[in-house]
Amino acid sequence: MDVNRIKKDFPILEKEVNGKKIVYLDNAATSQKPRQVIEAMDELYYEYNANVHRGIYRFSEQATEKYENAREKLKRFINSKEEVIFTKNASEALNLIAYSWGEENVRKGDRIVLTVMEHHSNLVPWQQLAKRKKAKLEFMDIGDDYEIKESELDKIRGAKIVAVCHVSNVLGTINPVKEICELANETGAISVVDGAQSTPHMKVDVSRMKCDFFALTGHKMLGPTGIGALHGNRELLEKMPPFMAGGDMVVEVYQDRSVWNGLPHKFEAGTPNIAGTIGLGAAVDYLSKIGMDEIRKHEIEITKYAIQRLEGLSGVSLYGTKRMERRAGIIPFNVKGVHPHDVATLLDEEGIAIRSGHHCAMPLHTRLGLDATNRASFYIYNDRKDVDKLAEAIENAKKIFSEPPATQR
Repeated sequence: MDVNRIKKDFPILEKEVNGKKIVYLDNAATSQKPRQVIEAMDELYYEYNANVHRGIYRFSEQATEKYENAREKLKRFINSKEEVIFTKNASEALNLIAYSWGEENVRKGDRIVLTVMEHHSNLVPWQQLAKRKKAKLEFMDIGDDYEIKESELDKIRGAKIVAVCHVSNVLGTINPVKEICELANETGAISVVDGAQSTPHMKVDVSRMKCDFFALTGHKMLGPTGIGALHGNRELLEKMPPFMAGGDMVVEVYQDRSVWNGLPHKFEAGTPNIAGTIGLGAAVDYLSKIGMDEIRKHEIEITKYAIQRLEGLSGVSLYGTKRMERRAGIIPFNVKGVHPHDVATLLDEEGIAIRSGHHCAMPLHTRLGLDATNRASFYIYNDRKDVDKLAEAIENAKKIFSEPPATQR
């Protein structure tokens, strides 16, 4: 990968903070957008802005074609042979399953199995469903290697729902989702995979994974905010009631009843995020041109280098599996004696953007005995120079907090 060439596609990376060019290392929160995505969205508004699925005039037909083309691009990108429904993000996709499938099928005493490393978006919807239905919520634990314990997979047997993250947004752990989904399917559970952190960084094949549902979000994979998607098993989706009601999700409406539209439109009520969908399609084009295998290879290399550099700093603790084949480009760390928020503030003064806090994964931090962590997360436009600047800035932060306060006169 030619990272220097890629950087030129991202205008925001030319910006400066405190007179220093930005080093963006918060990609697990959201990615930056290449000019190709921005221009694709601008083109809609400049050239053919209209609503989709409604008009028979040229602008509407062109907008509809671009919108549905984006769906087909995304289906090919994740190898979906079933249905792909557009949502506003992964959180909405997961809530759709919890409210639509969950309300219809979960009963008192049913077990919903998650992992202890789930993002709140793949925890709170199930937590609330369990409360409404008096179901039981159980968590698969992790070992000292920050991976799911093999023995914990036994909890899947007899469960009603198994919902797991493909990649932990804190630890970067890549979970064995194929094995988990196959075990869930064998025992009669539906399998739900949160792919928000995996889809941007590695080749995803939902058909091979054999998951019933797979949620993703556009803004972490070079696309705009406000657009996500749900891959779903067609047979299950056909039986599920709509999550939201409104225009375009019906084919006939009477005063006393309505007839639902076919898939995927049954779950896409109202005017969708047309520009966001087209932008997501452009992001898929951009990633496909580079190649997901190349992206994964690049992130393994830069993560290895970052671990090596940060492990060489005294007083810096790193968390995450040592097996690179089971780790994405995410490094959580703490600096002894310095609160993560202070570390992030001092790094910002150097133009370096990282995340600090619990990263919407409080139960995981509680399990690790930590109040908060710093998190550096990498993407296609990051290189070794970015890592070197991160290491140098951490060293400077340590010095600032180790210096005795000036004596007052």
